[in-house]
Amino acid sequence: MKPTPLKIRSVTIGGREPAFILGPCVIESEKFVRRMAQKIAKVCHAENVSFIFKASYDKANRTSVKSFRGIDAHAGCEILASIAQELKIPVTTDVHSPSEATMAGQFIDLLQIPAFLCRQTDLLQATAETGRTVNVKKGQFLAPWDVKNIAEKLEKFGAKQFLFTERGTTFGYNNLVADFRSLAWIREAGYRVMFDATHSVQRPGGAGESTSGDGELAPFLAR
Repeated sequence: MKPTPLKIRSVTIGGREPAFILGPCVIESEKFVRRMAQKIAKVCHAENVSFIFKASYDKANRTSVKSFRGIDAHAGCEILASIAQELKIPVTTDVHSPSEATMAGQFIDLLQIPAFLCRQTDLLQATAETGRTVNVKKGQFLAPWDVKNIAEKLEKFGAKQFLFTERGTTFGYNNLVADFRSLAWIREAGYRVMFDATHSVQRPGGAGESTSGDGELAPFLAR
């Protein structure tokens, strides 16, 4: 069963043209993230590329307790909503708990479930019940066909529009591999899927107290 295209504001995922999710890892400040969004929007407009702007208000899964995590969740969502209104673009961010999902649903077009939390039923339920489109990042520990169980949870809780993101599979210690068969298998199961080219080249915990990776390979995988 072929999945149908999904529309989020002016962006169509699964249509004839590629769509991108672009942005910095985390909101370091309002000035920083707004300037980043403006620059990305300018480039995408010049190249006639559709994109959804992404930034996290909190990176709750940092390797080290010393690493910068982000800002207040509510303030972060308000900033993203303001950017969406200013630039007329959809925005997305990840949520980490049912209460965050409920709050973020008031501001954010596309709610993202982090890979480590992709099977958390309460989080899936709260996110589905916002009525927003949901993007579930497939856990590095899951097989492509395992997304069926996640999809059934979302559907049971009333989600009308959702998709999955393939972001690499654990391949031994501190390493991921991108198995492109996964994209085909998820689509064949009837679900929409995107590919995260940057996180797929991570080496989780590869630098000891932080994640490293092979960033130079991301453009090759994105092709």
